[in-house]
Amino acid sequence: LGVGLSLALLIAATAGFAYLVDWVTPDDVWLPVLGEVNWLDDLLSWSALILLMVLSVFLMVPVASAITSIFLDDVADAVEEVHYPHLPPAHRVSMGDAFRDTVNFMGVLVGANLLALVLYLLFAPAALFIFWGLNGFLLGREYFTLAALRRHGRDEAKRLRRRHAGTIWMAGVLMAVPLSVPLLNLLIPILGAATFTHLYHVLVPHSDAASLRYPPR
Repeated sequence: LGVGLSLALLIAATAGFAYLVDWVTPDDVWLPVLGEVNWLDDLLSWSALILLMVLSVFLMVPVASAITSIFLDDVADAVEEVHYPHLPPAHRVSMGDAFRDTVNFMGVLVGANLLALVLYLLFAPAALFIFWGLNGFLLGREYFTLAALRRHGRDEAKRLRRRHAGTIWMAGVLMAVPLSVPLLNLLIPILGAATFTHLYHVLVPHSDAASLRYPPR
């Protein structure tokens, strides 16, 4: 379902963009030397599709952010049922809290990447590494926080995130790298949710995780 939603969001964005290009491009255009042509709208539409495949490298980061708020609880429950069956059921983050966190994070994500455009242009050869580092930090921050919120209060989740910031950042980078590979990136949001569930249990002693079945908000 998560892969299907990722694919659906990208297809919707692609179809919408292609339709917009086709709508604003006239059927017949007169060009110097070539004269009147009627295939320009088709050329631009196909070019838009190719461009969006490239842009999916960047589009999948906010898609991954949106999907984690929807599926992380279900993925984490499945992981814990198989690998950590001795733990009591975790507190499921409410849709309201998840939606609020996602909206706030999306604002930070978009703002940070807009500011980073300057760095992408100034240091073009290193742009991809800057992209991985920045979005790995942001995605790791969000995924780990949501995983920790299942068994801890918000303040404790933030404390754990700060305590293990380096490890979380590296895990986020390992998630951001395959997110930049078209088609493969469709699988990453769900795999990322499972990975950060495991990472949380590696970093936090099970006795601590089990002690807060229904953490205060």
